[in-house]
Amino acid sequence: MDMSNVHVLDHPLIQHKLTYIRDKHTGTKEFRELVDEVAMLMAFEITRNLPLQEKTIETPVTEATAHVLSGKKIGLIPILRAGLGMVDGMLNLLPAARVGHVGLYRDPETLQPVEYYIKLPKDISERELIVMDPMLATGGSANDAIHSIKKRGAKHIKLMCLVAAPEGIELVQKEHPDVDIYLGALDERLDEHGYIIPGLGDAGDRLFGTK
Repeated sequence: MDMSNVHVLDHPLIQHKLTYIRDKHTGTKEFRELVDEVAMLMAFEITRNLPLQEKTIETPVTEATAHVLSGKKIGLIPILRAGLGMVDGMLNLLPAARVGHVGLYRDPETLQPVEYYIKLPKDISERELIVMDPMLATGGSANDAIHSIKKRGAKHIKLMCLVAAPEGIELVQKEHPDVDIYLGALDERLDEHGYIIPGLGDAGDRLFGTK
């Protein structure tokens, strides 16, 4: 598998918290808090290469030249519904980011993706977009979501997931070679039901307490 555009964020704090996210004994409240925290830690890594510009300021001692972000606009695009669990953690570090939403399902007869909800920032083509979903399993949802925002003008896209299976990565790479993928962990495989092994179960159900 080509790993040239896949970034596994192996920071010790991310790995520590991801262990408890995986644990089936972790309840809804703690699971939600941990996903929030890991998203914030991943935001720190995914923004590492944002451009800076110089700014002259006055400290309490003297005038100095310092650095600020150069105005690169960021958009956060959670895939409904589980992607919602990652938004607040990202906004803690990126409070000026705009948030769009993409909701899709597959028609059971045609197997084609159907958009049931999509709302994006108007200046989407100017933004660095981070598409978020806790799990990249078959890759179908992420692939469809990226197609949806590309046809509306998106040009700069990153995909951010807590855990992924090789099958999902390969699909996104095939369909969207221009999209970098950021992961908390690269897992082993999918089982016969399409669940990631070892994975973390159904992220949406664990976030929102549903079955």
